[in-house]
Amino acid sequence: MAPDPRSASASAPKLGTERLVISVDAMGGDRGPAAVVAGLADSMAQHPLMDVILHGDQAVLAPLLAKHPELDARVTLRHADRAVTMDDKPAQIMRHGSGTSMWSTIDAVRDGQAGAAVSCGNTGALMAISMLRLRKLPGVNRPAIACLWPSRNPGGFNLMLDVGADVKADAADLFQYAIMGASYARNGLDLTRPRVGLLNVGTEEHKGRVELKAAQELLLQTQGVGDFEYVGFVEGTDIPSNRVDVIVTDGFTGNIALKTGEGTAKLISDFMREAFGAGILSRLSALLALNSLKRLQRRMDPRRVNGGVFLGLNGTVVKSHGSADATGVAAAIGLAYRLARVGFIDRLAARVASAEAAGQDALQTGPAEAGTGSNPTE
Repeated sequence: MAPDPRSASASAPKLGTERLVISVDAMGGDRGPAAVVAGLADSMAQHPLMDVILHGDQAVLAPLLAKHPELDARVTLRHADRAVTMDDKPAQIMRHGSGTSMWSTIDAVRDGQAGAAVSCGNTGALMAISMLRLRKLPGVNRPAIACLWPSRNPGGFNLMLDVGADVKADAADLFQYAIMGASYARNGLDLTRPRVGLLNVGTEEHKGRVELKAAQELLLQTQGVGDFEYVGFVEGTDIPSNRVDVIVTDGFTGNIALKTGEGTAKLISDFMREAFGAGILSRLSALLALNSLKRLQRRMDPRRVNGGVFLGLNGTVVKSHGSADATGVAAAIGLAYRLARVGFIDRLAARVASAEAAGQDALQTGPAEAGTGSNPTE
């Protein structure tokens, strides 16, 4: 294995250098370390300039890594005695999480030894550790989790946040989510001027909660400074549409939407499998349409967009789905690598600082009346 980056000869990865280090928690997924190592190997084959610090039980990981001798010089195995389980409470992990593979994974980013971190583990625990060890960016009140959503846009994806970091969000939080989401869209999706929308029960101006209307006023007044286009309120049907690039909502609503989308995609896949397997003519039709079905499967495959990014922290953290297989893990690691390569955190911090100042100016001048006591479903 490669020398431990904690040694005196090791140096933190810097933008512009030839190689970049990603820190990976091997112990958190539902499928176990084997899926993480297999995904790691796939991702490293796609990114020859990427090196990895792999955190977990050495007795378990060493035999798995031995199956990939081509990675020997590129992977540093860092032993951790314990792992965070899916049942662990965030508060417990914040007090007693030191020594776990997840804690070690985040510390590698904090100490400048890696450009980004990836874990398939407990989302609440990962957010708690990340906030404790990395701290929030200046000016950020609540971090958010951003996910990619298949869409009709030319790039194939929209971005939605928050999808579960915090169930609550006031107007200032939604404003910050929009700024951070727009920055992610520019750097992760290569969109020069992302279109941002606030998720609501309708597109009409009079609909929605008071905090949504207040957030809209802030976005209208600062879209020039934030270098994005605010398109107004959007509905659930707009999430996969080409009307918007970044969908902003609170974590409660966003997480329900995300899980509903995943369940619907699986339901459609199951229905199609049943339909094409119903009889000999159906199976013959499936054979004739095989290439089209494979293209559809690739387009709908949630593993291709696996990886929720924690936005608003002093470091890039990617949360892989707990049930991710090797393909999903490879996608999450690849996303972390791409964001680290473009210096995403530095760009995000600068954008947040600039927009925060503009937002404070807008608040001091007083936004237009957002309405009071209106029925959200009117």
